[in-house]
Amino acid sequence: MERSGALSRKTRAIAWSFALACFAAVALLALTPGARADSGGISSSYSGETVETPSIPASTAETEVPGVSEPSGVPTPSPLGPTVPGALATMRGTRALAPASAPTAVKQVIAAANRIRTTPYIWGGGHLAWVDKGYDCSGSVSYALHGGKLLEAPLVSGSFMTWGEAGPGQWITIYANKAHVYMVVAGLRFDTGGDIAGETGPRWHAEPPYPKGFIVRHPVGY
Repeated sequence: MERSGALSRKTRAIAWSFALACFAAVALLALTPGARADSGGISSSYSGETVETPSIPASTAETEVPGVSEPSGVPTPSPLGPTVPGALATMRGTRALAPASAPTAVKQVIAAANRIRTTPYIWGGGHLAWVDKGYDCSGSVSYALHGGKLLEAPLVSGSFMTWGEAGPGQWITIYANKAHVYMVVAGLRFDTGGDIAGETGPRWHAEPPYPKGFIVRHPVGY
């Protein structure tokens, strides 16, 4: 009996020691910052920013890509081509004919836009090289303005929101927001949106602009 009581006391002592050790471990774990749920440690879920993978942009919208100061390749100056009387451009097929009374820079913008008017929509096109296989909305607008010596380097759509001067221009009006940009030149809309079924890319449109949701700007002097 005496030996049995001694073993019982020894067993209880071991059990208490084990319990105290477990309690100390749990307390230490709770005080460790890396293990607390509110610090992103054990048992926590990620609570930072949600990073979304953008879907492939449609021809009517653009996910911005970085512009470059000097894209490679220099576009060959486009011949100005025939003109039409008056102050409004006219479409002949898919080509725009510049008005005879327009300034030379405006005629050059129209000629440059005509040069890429059959190219496909390619996201980021026109930002790393002026001469490209295709163009996105800001790349095509940048290309045409560069043809008129009104822009030195391509801009993304959001950058056109502060480019030039506020309001519509006499000859060229830019419509820009963070997702899309297009312009109206001498009455014709140059845009990657609104193409006929089966087509994408920069095209001339006789339909009027759709200004809702866009910042309106124009090149200085035009």
